Amino acid sequence: MAILDVNGDSIKVSYHSPGVRKRIIWGGLVPYGEVWVTGAHDATYIVMPKSFVVGGKTIPAGKYAFFTIPGQKSWTLIINKNWEQHLASEYDEKEDIVRVEVKPKKVDPLERLQYFIEMSNDKEGKISMAWEKIRIELPFSFAD
Repeated sequence: MAILDVNGDSIKVSYHSPGVRKRIIWGGLVPYGEVWVTGAHDATYIVMPKSFVVGGKTIPAGKYAFFTIPGQKSWTLIINKNWEQHLASEYDEKEDIVRVEVKPKKVDPLERLQYFIEMSNDKEGKISMAWEKIRIELPFSFAD
């Protein structure tokens, strides 16, 4: 779990951390173009202590599933209402709150999947996932 305290409130990301273990990850274990739980087993979920904005959409405080659709050149990042899911088998696009497109960044090899929560100031931040040689970032800001 990744946790960051912001002015007495906590942002949390709960996830399972698979390892590379000499496997082909992107386009192999994690297929391109398919919805992924962005971890292993149960869907990764984000807990936000107050309303936040992603991709121009204001989302109430709460707990949400975080899915992705990996691609070679860009990824779709998804905030979904149904946070309690196993793999992506229960995923329903109708429960998506917002989708944003991002470009993956190359990073030094990382054996285990990890999440990071960073704030650039009291209102703006990003939730990042890094694994193998890829990092994706979900920018957000707190709503007023």
